[in-house]
Amino acid sequence: MTVTGVEPYTKTKFKVYLDGVFAFVLYKGELSRYGIRSGGELSVDMADKIRSEVVLKRAKLRAMHLLSDMDRTESALREKLKQGLYPQDVIEKAVDYVKDFGYLDDGRYAENFVRSRQGTKSRKEIRAALQQKGISAELIDRAFEICGEEGGEEAAIRNILRKKKFDPETADERERQKIYGYLARKGFYYETVRQVIQNYSDRA
Repeated sequence: MTVTGVEPYTKTKFKVYLDGVFAFVLYKGELSRYGIRSGGELSVDMADKIRSEVVLKRAKLRAMHLLSDMDRTESALREKLKQGLYPQDVIEKAVDYVKDFGYLDDGRYAENFVRSRQGTKSRKEIRAALQQKGISAELIDRAFEICGEEGGEEAAIRNILRKKKFDPETADERERQKIYGYLARKGFYYETVRQVIQNYSDRA
């Protein structure tokens, strides 16, 4: 294989191209260690060795670090590794590695996400946020089922009413329409909002 390009990526890292195709990113010292230079030759065995012993090892460590920093979805982790210019096959292996150790679990992420937002967000908002994070509809439904929804939407509406300092007993028609519209845009169903406001109490 011919090294058709060695381009600076950062001050210490370089993008390596083999036979005109991007292969991986290496540090300057690694280029010297493996004798990689533009126009030079690199055997297939050596390229595979670099991918498995250097690039994949680095991707695994990077994935572990990202997950220790904060819980992430599989989609978000893949995107972060992609931004680091790790090859797709390396990303797949790194993701499988952290999943095998239980560090990456979209089902668990969805459950924690639902629990932390049930009392402040509508089901629609929570679902949309999880979908944007790459969580499947099946896992989202399962998370709602596991976490339970009893009082979830009602509690969220009451919290918003308190935050907005809305008092049904003193509110005029314009104020009522305004709060109904606000909650509707947040994804709450009209009937749920109506029942909460009808039975509203600051002690709820």
